[in-house]
Amino acid sequence: MAKKVKGRVLFLLGGFTILFLLLIARLFQIQVVDGAEYQQKAMEQWTRDVPVPSKRGIIYDRNGKELATSAPAYEIYVRPVEVKDKESVAQTLSEVLQMNKEDLLEKLSAKKDTQIIKKKVDPDTVKILREKNIKGLSFVDDSKRFYPQSNFASFILGFTNYDNQGQDGVEATFEKYLNGFPGRDIKMTDAQGRELPGSDRKYYEPEDGLNLILTIDEVIQHFAEKAVENALIETNAKRVTAIAMEPKTGDILAMAVKPDYNNNDPRKIPDELKDKWDSMGSTEQYNALFKVWRNPAISDTYEPGSTFKTITSAAGLEEGAVRPDDRFYCSGSVLVAGRRLKCWRSYNPHGSETFTQGVQNSCNPVFIEVAQRLGKEKFYKYIRGFGFGSPTNIKLLGEAAGIVKNINSVGPVELANNSFGQGITVTPIQLITAVSAVINDGYLMEPRIAKKLVDKDGNTIHDFQPREVRQVISKETSATMRKILESVVSEGSGRGAYIPGYKVGGKTGTAQKAENGRYVAGKYVASFIGFAPANDPQITVLVVIDEPGGGSYYGGVIATPVVKSIISDTLRYMDVKPQYTEEEAKQLMKGKVIVPEIRNMKLKDARKLLSENKLQYRLEEEQGEPSEDSLVLDQTPRANAKVDEGSVVIIYAKPKE
Repeated sequence: MAKKVKGRVLFLLGGFTILFLLLIARLFQIQVVDGAEYQQKAMEQWTRDVPVPSKRGIIYDRNGKELATSAPAYEIYVRPVEVKDKESVAQTLSEVLQMNKEDLLEKLSAKKDTQIIKKKVDPDTVKILREKNIKGLSFVDDSKRFYPQSNFASFILGFTNYDNQGQDGVEATFEKYLNGFPGRDIKMTDAQGRELPGSDRKYYEPEDGLNLILTIDEVIQHFAEKAVENALIETNAKRVTAIAMEPKTGDILAMAVKPDYNNNDPRKIPDELKDKWDSMGSTEQYNALFKVWRNPAISDTYEPGSTFKTITSAAGLEEGAVRPDDRFYCSGSVLVAGRRLKCWRSYNPHGSETFTQGVQNSCNPVFIEVAQRLGKEKFYKYIRGFGFGSPTNIKLLGEAAGIVKNINSVGPVELANNSFGQGITVTPIQLITAVSAVINDGYLMEPRIAKKLVDKDGNTIHDFQPREVRQVISKETSATMRKILESVVSEGSGRGAYIPGYKVGGKTGTAQKAENGRYVAGKYVASFIGFAPANDPQITVLVVIDEPGGGSYYGGVIATPVVKSIISDTLRYMDVKPQYTEEEAKQLMKGKVIVPEIRNMKLKDARKLLSENKLQYRLEEEQGEPSEDSLVLDQTPRANAKVDEGSVVIIYAKPKE
């Protein structure tokens, strides 16, 4: 019996010993072998790590006016373990935050220490939630992007997403400077989320983003937006684009496009798509919005038409292929490699004319001959030299390169067409950059959209200096071009841009649109590029009117007044004093008259009415010679404009049947 008891004791003792050894082994496994892993898990349970967002940098115009800033906002977090009545809290949050209740219940029931409820919540909403004193909710200071003038300069500024990351415009291209670096708030808490006394709390301050100063002048941008908006309405066009540049530096002073979008609400569904939006796939929806955001000033290409004759002229003069007083003869058309290429006024040829007059008249045969004298190698050297076929490197997303043919595929007909702006496509930013080089002593400047980056104390962190790309033509050729282009406005097709007291130069353009390799009837691009003062250019302005639908589509009629408006307002804003000629001074002493409405009148009646109102007239025969009974299609200046007595009204009349 004693042996039996003793055996049981030994058995129990052995069992306890083995159990004890297993326990020691397990403890060794937990504390030594896996100690680091369990310690890490414990730290994760005790530690609350909340991100502290950085403040995004402010975007200013060149004079320090705010164009984009950060408005106060909050991020709302919740600790699910602290929320007792999840159903009730989900209902409250759903009503206040306008969120789906089921989604909120899922967040409140998550097996996680902290869940984010919503970002970019405005202060008024947060105030309501604070008053409800919901246990488990926490509010972290944040900010959301705000554009004080809504859709002002929308294609320049762009917009940000919900995480304050730039998505388009300078918001995207300067993202790494504007965004800054977020901070962290790290502390030790117990199971109820209370900070542990004596624990080591760490707070890392966020680093705010740098402020960006643009080359844009808010006042000039307003001038451009006003003029473009009016043009869009008056011409019933698909789109109107305007760029204003400082030719000596390449600084973009304004870039206006209408229609545009509201930067504060860039994802607003386009009106024409509202009915079918829900049935569209996500990719289709994004593509639709991308069309709204796409910047036509840098992304859209078009055939420049006669504005490109500026480049042909500069190349011809620089190479000595032509001189201003060289004589040409326009018979209405030119036979090139068996193909007859017409002058726009083939029905009434220009006849004998100097090269300068050829530019004033925008005579195609003149430019065809200049290109032929140059030859394709020399001509294409200047086309490439002025930057066509390559991006300008403006600091905006989505810039197109345009289309310039490979020189090996250029024959006599292609060379002739290129000379007057056909068979080549450009972007508005390319064209204004190139023409600015023509009048800027030949120096091609890289377009500059940003001047500098500064910190919150105003200290300059980085300067974006003007960058000279190359000198394309000589100063002498540039001076000659300024005089010739000034005569286009004072005596030629650009009279609609004439401003008394200021020397304005420029070139008109009217081009038929091509789709799938064919020109489309009734679809045109009307444009005008102007600069002033012609003897010392301070500003270059390009206006492109895409598919005007108001009757007239001539650049000399509908684009010149838009450029005139922007240049006139800008020169006065810049305090450039007018210098009147003796003739202009006499005109200023004359009385003012109101231009009558002559559109849809017979030509003979329109002439009589203008004479009765002490106005002169000039007939612009764009498509054929009119008869006395032909109807007036358009006029410039438009009806009700106040002008000096004796001013010239340009008449566009329907040709004879």
